[in-house]
Amino acid sequence: LLTLSWAPEFCHGHGDSPECQGKHFAFVVHGLWPQYTSGGWPQTCSTAPGLADPSTITDIMPDPSLVAHEWAKHGTCSGLDADGYFKAVRQAFTSIHVPAKFSAPSEQFLITPADVKDAFVQANPQLSREDMTVSCGNNNLTAVSVCMTKDLQPAACQNLKDCRANKIKVPPVQ
Repeated sequence: LLTLSWAPEFCHGHGDSPECQGKHFAFVVHGLWPQYTSGGWPQTCSTAPGLADPSTITDIMPDPSLVAHEWAKHGTCSGLDADGYFKAVRQAFTSIHVPAKFSAPSEQFLITPADVKDAFVQANPQLSREDMTVSCGNNNLTAVSVCMTKDLQPAACQNLKDCRANKIKVPPVQ
């Protein structure tokens, strides 16, 4: 499961995070998580060391503490070493094209969760609406997640919940 967080919403409540300092992000990688088809996920499978240089991934995962956390909690369950895991993270991220309307909006807009999915499908013909979930909190966009096979191909999501709001706010990139 590739989870892309909507940075402007995250930064609304976490302004002191490194992700919210300097460069202004739209979607960033929150994580790439092994999933069980029945729901849930393995976590903290070993104490293997993480990346020697976390800055190699901070262009798409802009908080070194998140990089360390995601490795320890999820990456160690991937069957890969840290370099291999973060290579897969980058490969998964670059395989998904963020629709233009989400690249750097300067003003807040409203959209239905279904229309978010439709925008991603239009920008990514290899995806179907069933291959992703839209997450929200307090009627604000928080994330889009794409379900993938072990070889990082889109796959229908199972046992994951979608945002149930009628319309969600998409805060601008600031």
